[in-house]
Amino acid sequence: MRRAIIEQALLPGDKLPEDIIGERYGVSRTIVRGVLTRLFSEGLVDLRPNRGAAVARPSLEEAHDIFEARRCLERDVARRLLQHIDEAGLARLERHLALEEAARGRSINESIRLSGEFHILMAELSGNAVFARYVNETVSRCSLILALYGRPHSSECAVSEHREIVAGLRARDERRVLRLLEHHLEAVTARALLSAAPEERDIRKILDRYGA
Repeated sequence: MRRAIIEQALLPGDKLPEDIIGERYGVSRTIVRGVLTRLFSEGLVDLRPNRGAAVARPSLEEAHDIFEARRCLERDVARRLLQHIDEAGLARLERHLALEEAARGRSINESIRLSGEFHILMAELSGNAVFARYVNETVSRCSLILALYGRPHSSECAVSEHREIVAGLRARDERRVLRLLEHHLEAVTARALLSAAPEERDIRKILDRYGA
């Protein structure tokens, strides 16, 4: 469910009926409620009294707040990462870049997910579990916001900018890394422009792609 939201297969406002989800995954409605509650705590799902659950539709004001928080948080992640990154960590980032390259032009949904996971991996490699937790949450919510307000994802820009950031980390060049990261996140934020609301789609067909 989380992956379907992050990859923008499920879009903001899509209804999430407990019976359909339970049927598609072969689990009880109690388990489905637990999953939806967890996704609600991460800001990815809205739980509406007497109306059921739906993929969250954050306001434009919330969107600006989330992107601002993400930029501040990731600057501190980058500073800590520069102090802790080693060859093994750089190799993990390089392997992730290879996955991003492979997905480019093949799957826009996979590219969206991998692009966000690059930033989550940087937070994990910083060695601060709290950073990792909050970067994970903000990146996921940014994917949701871009699905609602944003321009199309540019996988080519994402990969090239990520590669430059890794080169800066390898050189231990703090000024360069912070400049590249700020430019990259500003570009992501700039794509968060108001667009038409998405149509309601058939959740059964969407979940079938994620059931395996």
